[in-house]
Amino acid sequence: MTTHPTTRRLVLTWLILIALTLVSMISARLDAGDHWLALPLWSALLVLISTGFKAHQVLMIYLNLRVSSPAWKGAFIGLALVILGLILSGYLAARANLLI
Repeated sequence: MTTHPTTRRLVLTWLILIALTLVSMISARLDAGDHWLALPLWSALLVLISTGFKAHQVLMIYLNLRVSSPAWKGAFIGLALVILGLILSGYLAARANLLI
């Protein structure tokens, strides 16, 4: 038996993804002012956490991995975490380079 997400669940997830995108956009603009500077660490972490949650929702709801085997779930979530880790390390390296 395969269980597909209901229309209600899909729409609710879509609305949550929109809200998290708005949170990311607003947090990126909070300290911008008139200058283009690197995001503060708290803002970058907020964007990455929001992005991680959004990726999890897309994987579990839209790709319907919630009914797949733990190996598939682990592989996709692991890859998403690796990508987020690479983005964070790139941000930290660029930030350290700007401070020198």
